[in-house]
Amino acid sequence: MIVVGFFVTINVMAKEVPIQEERIAISNRKARHDYEVVSTMETGIVLRGSEVKSIRFGNANLLDSYAQVRDGEVWLSGMHINPYEHAAVTNHDPRRERKLLLHRKEIRKLIGKTAEKGLTLIPLKVYFKDGRVKVEIGLCRGKKSYDKRAAIAERESERELRRHSHVRNTGE
Repeated sequence: MIVVGFFVTINVMAKEVPIQEERIAISNRKARHDYEVVSTMETGIVLRGSEVKSIRFGNANLLDSYAQVRDGEVWLSGMHINPYEHAAVTNHDPRRERKLLLHRKEIRKLIGKTAEKGLTLIPLKVYFKDGRVKVEIGLCRGKKSYDKRAAIAERESERELRRHSHVRNTGE
């Protein structure tokens, strides 16, 4: 601090602003294999305390789960969250439907998109952002088996190219 007459000037060092931490708790890797993801959206989810603790320990599964719009609300079905071992008698039902938190405008947009033939809402990952549980849902279109085979063949060819370029660069 420097004092000059009646004026005081203070040298303030800039504080580092923490980057928003995003820690993926559960991912649905099979969804990207079975579906073509058209667009994604981040949503909140209504959970009980024991469910949050169970997700924090990674005791949840998104396999065979989906979201649907009913009565102007979006519900997540089929997500399995194991009961938390240290919870009291009032533990949660592992397969209960959970409400997703979206703005009304976003819900209207989803209603219009899911009305199209072949599009569905699939949860892609569950993660923690600033201490809150978030769900990334994807507007997806199912892949045919030949699409899956083509994607696998493309991935394999890219892997071969990388391997050959690595061998050439190292001189082996």
